[in-house]
Amino acid sequence: MAGITLDRVSRIYAGGAVGVHEIGLDIADGEFLVLLGPSGCGKSTTLRMIAGLEEVMAGRILIGGRDVTDLRPRDRNLAVVFQSYALYPTMTVRANIGFGLKMRGMPTAEIARRVDDAAGLLGLTPYLDRKPAALSGGQRQRVALGRAIVREPEAFLLDEPLSNLDAQLRAEMRTELVRLHQSLGRTIVHVTHDQVEAMTMGDRICILRAGRIEQVGPPLEVYANPANMFVARFLASPPMNFLPARLEGGGSLALSLAPGLSWPVPAVHVSGWGGAAGRSAVLGLRPEDIHLAPAPGRAAFDLEVTAVEALGPETIITGRIASAPGLPTLKVRIGRAPVPRPGERLAVHADLDRARLFDPETERAIPGSAREVAA
Repeated sequence: MAGITLDRVSRIYAGGAVGVHEIGLDIADGEFLVLLGPSGCGKSTTLRMIAGLEEVMAGRILIGGRDVTDLRPRDRNLAVVFQSYALYPTMTVRANIGFGLKMRGMPTAEIARRVDDAAGLLGLTPYLDRKPAALSGGQRQRVALGRAIVREPEAFLLDEPLSNLDAQLRAEMRTELVRLHQSLGRTIVHVTHDQVEAMTMGDRICILRAGRIEQVGPPLEVYANPANMFVARFLASPPMNFLPARLEGGGSLALSLAPGLSWPVPAVHVSGWGGAAGRSAVLGLRPEDIHLAPAPGRAAFDLEVTAVEALGPETIITGRIASAPGLPTLKVRIGRAPVPRPGERLAVHADLDRARLFDPETERAIPGSAREVAA
């Protein structure tokens, strides 16, 4: 096992296009780290540089404290699992898993032991004599993982390995990968654009945009305290609601959203947000922090419903603040309450204790409560 360090690593392509710009990241020994971001943000490029499949133009990569920046992929003792399973169709599962070991000249008995161990770990023992065509998508993905496991690498690099699976299989494989990580205890770097994968699998997530790191931290911490509007927008579906506001001082601090619509700033945020009094800001509210039930400290308003997505266990409502129709629409997540219809008005209540505030120019978070940490 080994930790991985990216020391101001950059990758520049022909024509000056930036793939990755001065990424600095320490991945602990045995950690499950998820690289998350939209297409083209540099997450796969970062993974491929760790693997030695992309040239590092500046900076260093260390694995277990050893500088591997200029080493060939085969000399880094890493296992890479790609989106494509790349199984040999004419070989059995047993032969596919053990093929790499065979090419390295490993003794037959040792290959058999490792293949049997990996198959047992992945639930593939009953399928060892089958060929890939006789397997489901999830079973084929397990074979690809088995081929990586038998190498007994220092770390696993997974490049969107679940993206070819349907929703049910993806959910099953998320659980399998977490269990696998717990069993092996090896470092895993997992690339995805799927927020659910990031939130449910990683010890930490690293969110990238345009080749730069936006925020790194435990999933729930990043979700609760996004460093900027991009992170707040990206790390959820539906994303955080954003409303233009102005912080008014005077006798007490308040958020003014429109003429006649002002909400007092809760005590938990006064010390943090007080420094922005008199300035414009962007108020961020998660859809699940707008409730049907009133409670002390919640900001009440009427929502004019414009669209409804009834999903079974929950309902997503889109609507406008009735007293300020010029403000952006809001998404509200409710449970199995009676489903409203477009055109109806609902009395809703925003939990401002959980609200977040952002600078409209830099889009950086303005820390409020002591629980929040500026990134």
